[in-house]
Amino acid sequence: MGYVIVLVVGLLAGVLSGIIGTGSSMMLMPVLVIMYGPQRAVPIMAIASILGNLGKVLSWWREIDWKACIAYSVTAVPGAMLGVRTLLALPSRTVDLALGVFFVAMVPTRRWLARRSIRFSLLQLSMIGAVVGFLTGIVVSTGPITVPVFMNYGLVKGAFLATEAAGSLAVYGAKVLTFRESGALPMSIVAQGLITGVSIMAGTFCARGIVARMSADAFRLVVDALMLSSGLTLLWAASR
Repeated sequence: MGYVIVLVVGLLAGVLSGIIGTGSSMMLMPVLVIMYGPQRAVPIMAIASILGNLGKVLSWWREIDWKACIAYSVTAVPGAMLGVRTLLALPSRTVDLALGVFFVAMVPTRRWLARRSIRFSLLQLSMIGAVVGFLTGIVVSTGPITVPVFMNYGLVKGAFLATEAAGSLAVYGAKVLTFRESGALPMSIVAQGLITGVSIMAGTFCARGIVARMSADAFRLVVDALMLSSGLTLLWAASR
């Protein structure tokens, strides 16, 4: 029954992530923590995220902006490896509080940038990648951060989903390898991560038709709603 619950929630999380580029971790982590505990849930979600992002890459392969992907990944990958190694040194409540404030603040900030037609360059994308990669190594997911970053580079809908997923695929791959080198990735966790990831991947394929019919304005509105809910969730978690 536990695996059935994970598969169902993973499928729904995959659909959400396939529509707006992120959100699967927010839905799945409470379930994984209840079933496996927080120490196992983090690497399980990292493995699952690889498959989830792979599904988005395969769905929108032709629309990937490879220049943006490489510029982001070249600094985000080593940042994620460093983040994993410092994971246990930071109090989780402090991280939740800081990210929660950031996510909520990004809603008006993204709209302010959009009104002024401010766009990130490849160099700025690379500089941001180092910071976001490091944070991704520490926390379960920084999807609500990468969403406005890639959107303010000028990507929307399929191009955004594919490029963000390709960059995240490299980051989560580095994160999993670092877990493995640290001895925190036994075969049982790998198997549980693969089971969870397959359900997310299936959901991302289901979402392609929804995204294709969605207008750019509706897409941005859904993204704002997710960032606001993610930020409030993290602030609630930090206050407990």
